[in-house]
Parts: sequence; structure tokens; C-alpha cells
Amino acid sequence: MSGEKKCALALGLIFTLLGIAGLIPSLVSLPSAAMVDSAPISADQLPATAGANYSAAYLRGFGYVFGLFPTNLLHNIAHLAIGVFGLYSATGDRGAFNYNRFFAISYLALGIMGLIPVANHLFGFMPIFGNNVWLNLATGAIAAYYAFVWHPQNADSAALS
Repeated sequence: MSGEKKCALALGLIFTLLGIAGLIPSLVSLPSAAMVDSAPISADQLPATAGANYSAAYLRGFGYVFGLFPTNLLHNIAHLAIGVFGLYSATGDRGAFNYNRFFAISYLALGIMGLIPVANHLFGFMPIFGNNVWLNLATGAIAAYYAFVWHPQNADSAALS
């Protein structure tokens, strides 16, 4: 399996699992009062206890996957789509190469947007602030390496020496 395929497969697995985890209520925590400054939704707008109100807040969609990554329903669907697309793309050389290019450009742009206060919620649709910024930048950089720097002929010459 080529490096491009491995990269597409790894990114596909990571984002598929993140998308699934975001849809499991026990893995998504609501923001605490300490997060008011960093979250676009204040803690007093969301109930802090479990119960009927917790379901309503989850259906509105804002929470933190694993307590780390801000997410909402649209963000989870996007992660699932990107992840499944990566798993499918990992089956072919050209598909993996194109996926890595698409992923690198998109996720590096999202990471940079996350650093800009006006755009760090993707124009009101998806949260891309906090830990999402470094996740987007790190995975985008890995995909950029396999899309723009790494080439199969370099791996073949390294294996021969």
C-alpha cells in the first residue's frame, strides 16, 4: 500500500470515527461556565444537567466531542462525509492522491479560518475554534505532505538504497 493510500485511509478512519463519536450523546459534553469566552453559545443558554433539557440542547447540536472538539450536527455529518470519502479514496492511487490534495487545501484553509475571530464558526454553520484549529491544521499538513511533497518514486529510490 502506497503512502498516499495510507494517508487517505488514516484520515478517513480518524474523521469517520470523529463523526460517529459526535452522534453519540454520551461522548459529547455541553460547555461549562468556564468556556463562555471561547464558545459562541454561552453556558447559560444550555442546560448543565442531564434530563429532557439535555436532549433539547443536544438536538440544537452544540457540544464538545470527548470534551475537546467543539461540534454540532452539521459538523458531525461533514466529518462522516469526509471520512467515508477518505476510506473510499484509499482504494485507488489516483483517488488517494486527489483526496489528499482536496483535504490538505480544505483543512488548512479551515484551520486558518479558525484563527480569525469573525470566521471561527464557519459563518454560523460549524464551530471551527478551540481544539478544532490545531486538529484541522495538523491533519491538513499531513495530507499536504502526501499530496504535494511525497512522491512514489522517492519511496522506491529510498527502498533501493
